[in-house]
Amino acid sequence: MRLPITTSLAIVIASSLGTAMATDSPARLNILPQPLTTALDALSKQSRLHVFYSEALLQGKRSPALQGQYSPRQAVEKLLAGSGLDYTFTADNAVAIKPAATKASETANATTLPKVTVSGKAGYDVTDPYNEDYVLPDATSGTKTDTPIMETPLNVQVISKQVLKDQQVITLDQALKNVSGVTTNASGGNEGGFFGGTGQSVILRGFESQTYFRDGFRLQQGVSSREMANVESVEVLKGPAAILYGLVEPGGMINVTTKQPLATPYYAMNQQFGSYNLYRTTIDATGPVSNDKSLLYRMNLSYQNSGSFREFVDKEDVFMAPVLTWHISPKTQATLELEYNHQHLGLDTAFLPLDKLFSTPRSRNYGEYTPTTRETIFGGFNLSHQFNDDWSVKHRFSVNQQGIDNPYFVSPADALNGSVNRTLWAVNSQFNTYSTNLDLVGHFDTAMLHHTLLIGGDYYRLDNAHSDSSSFSDPVNFIWDTSIIDIRNPIHPGTPLTQPLQLIGKADNRTDQYGFYVQDQIKLPYQFHVMGGIRYQNIHQDNVTRYGDVLGGGSSASALSDDAVTPRVGILWQAQSWLSLYANYVESFGPNKPGAVLESGALAPPSSAEQYEGGIKTEFFDGRLRATVAYYDLTKTNVATPSPNGALAAQGISVLTGAIRSRGPEVDIQGEILPGWNMIATYANTDARIIDSGSSDATYDSYQAAGTRFWNVPSNTGSLWNTFEFLDGGLRGFKFGGGMTVRDGQNACCDAKPPEKIPGYATVDLLAAYSLNVGKSKVTAQLNINNLLDKHYFTGLNSLRDFNSAIVDFGTPRTFMGSINIQY
Repeated sequence: MRLPITTSLAIVIASSLGTAMATDSPARLNILPQPLTTALDALSKQSRLHVFYSEALLQGKRSPALQGQYSPRQAVEKLLAGSGLDYTFTADNAVAIKPAATKASETANATTLPKVTVSGKAGYDVTDPYNEDYVLPDATSGTKTDTPIMETPLNVQVISKQVLKDQQVITLDQALKNVSGVTTNASGGNEGGFFGGTGQSVILRGFESQTYFRDGFRLQQGVSSREMANVESVEVLKGPAAILYGLVEPGGMINVTTKQPLATPYYAMNQQFGSYNLYRTTIDATGPVSNDKSLLYRMNLSYQNSGSFREFVDKEDVFMAPVLTWHISPKTQATLELEYNHQHLGLDTAFLPLDKLFSTPRSRNYGEYTPTTRETIFGGFNLSHQFNDDWSVKHRFSVNQQGIDNPYFVSPADALNGSVNRTLWAVNSQFNTYSTNLDLVGHFDTAMLHHTLLIGGDYYRLDNAHSDSSSFSDPVNFIWDTSIIDIRNPIHPGTPLTQPLQLIGKADNRTDQYGFYVQDQIKLPYQFHVMGGIRYQNIHQDNVTRYGDVLGGGSSASALSDDAVTPRVGILWQAQSWLSLYANYVESFGPNKPGAVLESGALAPPSSAEQYEGGIKTEFFDGRLRATVAYYDLTKTNVATPSPNGALAAQGISVLTGAIRSRGPEVDIQGEILPGWNMIATYANTDARIIDSGSSDATYDSYQAAGTRFWNVPSNTGSLWNTFEFLDGGLRGFKFGGGMTVRDGQNACCDAKPPEKIPGYATVDLLAAYSLNVGKSKVTAQLNINNLLDKHYFTGLNSLRDFNSAIVDFGTPRTFMGSINIQY
């Protein structure tokens, strides 16, 4: 009954809003001379028009009187006359106020408050919830200074909120297919282990990352766990970013930009319903708390309940994210952010017999129901101050705690002799991250050079605790208690497991990172831009493992400390306003993945990387369409990868691969081709190969020999997505779209040579939607079909040939997703 109830609720809300005059119809206005902020508020009330603006942008400006009959467009023009401001109608009943067009460099410097404020980016109000653009002009992740992308000598791609809406994205990994050279993997990646489960890694330019960033704060957790209800946009910075962030994989970083409070009240509700009993409700509410709009709030809520095409797999997800912003003065503000996410999962161990990958039904689960609880709590406090027009400082303190509890799960171990042998496990993990950073940004000139200087420091502490328990029929000889189930005709729950769980071990890992960095962005004559920076980083790691009685008790400890200085330089020439050519050289340094332990018991030493990159950026149609073509050459050393010894790999033991090189071209195109026609097109050729095995052991060298393609990295990937919305006529409000995602074959991780192969695939998606204005509200009904042709595929595979076993990342079969969205 849930679907009819929620659908009826949406209809009731829409109808209760009533009808109002069309936004292009004149309204009788009576607005006296007054500050521009209050004048725009009066216009909003008298004309039923949503007006979005930055408090800082309107500071000190006044409006003339406005009395008589005016259309909304005429009224806005009259109120803004002589103010140096411009406007954009982002919907029939919504307008965003922005600075009048200026030179790119002046626009970049117009921001008077940091990114976390609703002042957003100069010249463009990305916080406007009605904004439907696919292209955003600025990004913070590359430089921390809101630099226009066309002036940044780095490859930065941004996925806007409209793309997330059109594709009905509900997990972060679904959004990343819109960026070239980025794939996801839940099978253990190419530097991971052999258990499927709660984490999903990202592979950028051939290198695995098990982290992402939230507004510049590093989170040690899989991207599939990221709730999208409060996500404004997603930024992808390609290549090493360690100079500003420290612990970052050299392939790049994913930065989630969250929704911030608005001075203009806004409310939205979205009800989604889809295949496999998926129901998801989200609510978004924001506006001022105080009459003077110095205190603003935003609250995002979501609830999801869903099944799966896989047996014994389900999910219940509760999420809330309140934010308070206090404008202490026009130049000082404080923001308090919280997130709470509670997920109850039926976890999938993702096991298949290696010799029956495609003959086994996709729904078949050789494990049993695995109850799992994942709870994440985030808290952040941000303080920023603008000393004057040129200098500002901001400080951030953030804490993230995530606990994962698997009280028991039946894990398939091998598929030999026509049956699957399974063992009983329990796993408990805790990932805590504490961080603080301070950034000072200044603008100044020396002779004919214009500088944007960033000086900052950060501290990160990562505490990871992990315990494993299992059951044994012969603890003395370390022989597991097993449950057997038939491969072809599995009858659950299989033969019984009779022995109790016993602690195998508990590992505690702590990483402390201290960093100090300086960056200078210099604008030279003739539209040349030079960026240079340097970072000093000190890393200390401690790892303590306590063994259970089954391993004889006792404990072992290891530690390492290291430091390094890494540079980044880049140059860009903006030959025309629509054409930029750039090149950069970057180095990075950081610890291996937390808890990566070698067979000797020592922690894996830090890894380093260097990259050369060059490319071209173009913009057309006043910045509404942007394209980036790049070529990179990236080498990473001391890469911790799973041991080819299956027993050791199952215990989390790693080996070091000496060096891996990834290189190739990338193409990203996104934006509006014609009014109403938006598109995204991507292509990447990723040649990721081992160039130094780093081992004299013939057994290890046989599977990581120089020249071997790196695992779980497809050579060619591409995507195409198009939408077309009718803007006038009898079909006004209808939107149709579709796209395709393509990958070619790849090597599986991480077995003896030659490796297993995963075939390539192509999937097709479709979209249909209809939007209708009802008074001040906008109601949208939408249907998405993903994997229209029901392609059977895997996006990743980790194999153990001696055990005829594989952990796979299943491609989702054909699914339908419908939604009803109300914005008010």
